[in-house]
Amino acid sequence: MWRNKKRVCERCIFRLVSVEPFDSDLSSVSASTLRSWLESGDEEDASSSCSRVCIVCLGVLQLVFSDAKQTLVRSECGSDYAARITDLVKEEGHEFDSFAFEVSVPSTIVENERAVLFYLKGKYNSEGWVQSDKISVKDALKVLVLDPLKASLGAKSDSSSFHIRLTYSKASDEAQSASETTKHERKKRKTGEENGSTCMSENSFEKVYEPCILSVHCNKMPIFFSGRYFKMSKQIFLLLTGDLYRWIVQSYLLQYSRNVSQSRWIIDDERMGEASVEEIIGGNILPACFGDSYKFHAAGREDIDVRMLGSGRPFLVEVQNSRKCPSQESLMEIEEKINNSEKKLVGVKDLKFIGSQCWAMMREGEAEKQKQYAALVWISRPLEEKDINSITALKELKILQKTPVRVLHRRSPLERERTIHWMKVEKIKGSSHYFLLHLCTQAGTYIKEFVHGDLGRTSPSMGSILGCRAEIIQLDVTDVKMGDF
Repeated sequence: MWRNKKRVCERCIFRLVSVEPFDSDLSSVSASTLRSWLESGDEEDASSSCSRVCIVCLGVLQLVFSDAKQTLVRSECGSDYAARITDLVKEEGHEFDSFAFEVSVPSTIVENERAVLFYLKGKYNSEGWVQSDKISVKDALKVLVLDPLKASLGAKSDSSSFHIRLTYSKASDEAQSASETTKHERKKRKTGEENGSTCMSENSFEKVYEPCILSVHCNKMPIFFSGRYFKMSKQIFLLLTGDLYRWIVQSYLLQYSRNVSQSRWIIDDERMGEASVEEIIGGNILPACFGDSYKFHAAGREDIDVRMLGSGRPFLVEVQNSRKCPSQESLMEIEEKINNSEKKLVGVKDLKFIGSQCWAMMREGEAEKQKQYAALVWISRPLEEKDINSITALKELKILQKTPVRVLHRRSPLERERTIHWMKVEKIKGSSHYFLLHLCTQAGTYIKEFVHGDLGRTSPSMGSILGCRAEIIQLDVTDVKMGDF
């Protein structure tokens, strides 16, 4: 018989030869029952076929596989197989009410199936069943397993953000020993098909002795949390002396930190700064989600020595493969924990769960956003009233900025046009060489360089406007405006 000679399993016979559709009714039918339906020849051949690995599906539709420990696992029907998959899924600890089901098989299965179909069409071309569409191994397995799996998991199957993926792979030792033979046979088979030959070599399938190795992967699509962050600390940085020192102590008694980077910053195995915003916020959200990892995205960034004040900077935390989505109450507890930490390096507000569309919203908002700053500026001559008036009168000032010298080592040397929307000056009592410059700018403006000119690479600059040397002492971001985000 062709079935015994070529060692094709019962389910492959039904899907490749039968005129009836391969449907879910077969999921409850055991392999032994299917075998009894097909037995028409030598009983010894029929009984031995149950222990052989199918040359077409490599055991996938026989519901037999090797697990990670190389233990052979065999199931009689789809329900039994689904129960085994359910146990593996539940070990991952995910919370879900629906799932997307995926199957991946080795290319050998596709090649063997193609060769068998070519052989059948050449040998039985006059038969009607040969011309009908054939269900693939992957789709046939879904037919056998999906309904029992839904019942076993108590969940529906749809285009869910939670994915269950069955990945079948050939045993490594088998693939290694057969590599040269199968490569040669694939070439011969392709040449034969191109020449119209219907001959199918036995050697193409003789190396298949063991079933595929099955691994079950559960993965949740990323979930997002949004909010705004501040950089703060109860430390007082005594940067200057005299009258200005007295002003700093009075105005910055609760000082936001100037020693916290936005992301983890390591140079030559040495950490820069006390901590990072990314680690403080993401490190508190990740455990609540039981996720694998997280990514931190912010609407722009400030230098490590620049404070984030005002309404805070918008951010997103993207959690990979989360097993749980924390409630809003849990998020409020996380927010409170961060804000009440001992060092108080970072503060957050408006922490909430948000859909994936927020990523596009942030990218769109970044291009249009405006940022407000407060810069502590020193100039080489006393500040005069006419200086204040001339600075305040400037509206929608266009400036050209070449890539700053301080970042040329990591950014392309470009020239950018940016807009300073407005500026106002706040005098500091008792110090005529220092003043606070409040300004609103287009996103992407280098404020430090706008003040000191960056060796002429930014024009005009505060120094060129005032006609003297200007230096920036401290800088704060006081607001980031991004529409409704």
